[in-house]
Amino acid sequence: MTIYDELVARGLIAQVTDEEEIKELINNGKAIFYIGFDPTADSLHVGHFMALCLMKRLQMAGNKPIALLGGGTGMIGDPSGRSDMRQMMTVETIQHNCDCFKEQMSKFIDFSEGKAMMVNNADWLMDLNYIDLLREVGPHFSVNRMLTAECYKQRMEKGLSFLEFNYMIMQSYDFYALFQKYGCNMQFGGDDQWSNMLGGTELIRRKLNKDAYAMTITLLLNSEGKKMGKTQSGAVWLDPNKTSPFEFYQYWRNVGDTDVLKCIRMLTFLPLEEIDKMDAWEGAQLNTAKEILAFELTKLVHGEEEATKAQESARALFSAGNAANMPSTELTTQDFTDDAIDILTLLVKSQLVPSKSEARRAVEQGGVAVDGEKVTDIKATLKTSRFVGDGIVLKRGKKNFRKVTIN
Repeated sequence: MTIYDELVARGLIAQVTDEEEIKELINNGKAIFYIGFDPTADSLHVGHFMALCLMKRLQMAGNKPIALLGGGTGMIGDPSGRSDMRQMMTVETIQHNCDCFKEQMSKFIDFSEGKAMMVNNADWLMDLNYIDLLREVGPHFSVNRMLTAECYKQRMEKGLSFLEFNYMIMQSYDFYALFQKYGCNMQFGGDDQWSNMLGGTELIRRKLNKDAYAMTITLLLNSEGKKMGKTQSGAVWLDPNKTSPFEFYQYWRNVGDTDVLKCIRMLTFLPLEEIDKMDAWEGAQLNTAKEILAFELTKLVHGEEEATKAQESARALFSAGNAANMPSTELTTQDFTDDAIDILTLLVKSQLVPSKSEARRAVEQGGVAVDGEKVTDIKATLKTSRFVGDGIVLKRGKKNFRKVTIN
């Protein structure tokens, strides 16, 4: 099976330009491809994880990835999938975020001996002269066509700023610059980026009379229809200080039954033959599949030792109601009043809910438990002595746990 056939079999490809040429390039290790990462935070998240896995697969097949950090485009912000404009970041914040990205990407991509590159589009975008850009690039873009792009549709309803309108031109210029500087001949991205990616291929063809190609990967959705990596409490980060290995493991352990095999195909490096045998699994076997998925992905991001700890902790949690390595919160005596703390305050301080109103709702709906015992009284309190030593295990819903101790 060729690498292209494997990508198809794993359900990774959504749209391509010039399929036969793309097959020729990636099957023979001739693709020099890039994926862009705008540094909107100081950590990559699960939404980036799929792209990193794709880069790793293609590099293993002999192709050369370019990880493009959006130090320049990050000054504008991608409007794709947004209902409002992104918050403007300072140059210092963007640079800090880029530095964090570099460290995390190195766990997935081999940057040694010219096998891959990491570049920052600030190196060319920040020095562009506006008049020169208009003359050089402007004639090759139709405003009418740009306004029909999928990435602008949501923003058009509330008002698309001229700042954001330029994002497509900036991303297209990235491909153009990478083609000229490094011989980059292919761009990958999520299928919400299709319009922007076509802009880059067209710019290269019109200005240089050369061919370049684009391929989008399917955006993975969970069973609730949310984009991969989003939970009620926010994003699932690759930084262990933001999302612990246990929380990362639990996120994947709790994917929907209808999504688990899709996730295994798209994100793990298990052989397809092995995965195909799981197609007939049902009932309790799907829980085994979820454990396989959670372990394999936690191992990829955090290493086998942390994956093993997370798996053992998860099993201990559901079998004995406790786990040494689960996310934890440490209280101080100042958090208590009259030697006790009420359940609503405890839920907020443990970061299982963002507010007391949501804590009240969680208790009233029967979704809160302490050491396996359901709490139904919103006025319930816990004495300081409960938190001494091993502390308590606080649970909200089916998926969210915290070990709470006192210092």
